[in-house]
Amino acid sequence: QVQLVESGGGFVQPGGSLRLSCAASGLPFRSYHMGWFRQAPGAVREFVGVVTRSNNTLYANSLKDRISISRDNTKETVFLQMNGLKPEDTAVYYCAASRAISTIMTTEGYEYWGQGTQVTVSS
Repeated sequence: QVQLVESGGGFVQPGGSLRLSCAASGLPFRSYHMGWFRQAPGAVREFVGVVTRSNNTLYANSLKDRISISRDNTKETVFLQMNGLKPEDTAVYYCAASRAISTIMTTEGYEYWGQGTQVTVSS
């Protein structure tokens, strides 16, 4: 069974930093683009960023100055580093795996999803 398990979420003050992890198993990790999405209450799930199987990165324009995504193929883990967090960053953050390059910024382009981890930015 394919599993994507996010961790590292929690409460953080505005301006703080957080590093999320996503541990993958049951899939050929090196062959997949690994994306991050988030979903706030009442909102659609939106693209955060992705690290491709070739280790290139793409970020949402609204977040690109504050986030960094990386992967460790040996540990089969992908990371989302977030800095300068704002209350509007509050959401459930999801890790996802995709084999298709053309749809890596869309939810429908991803084959596997994690359960999500809650990030709450509040003072």
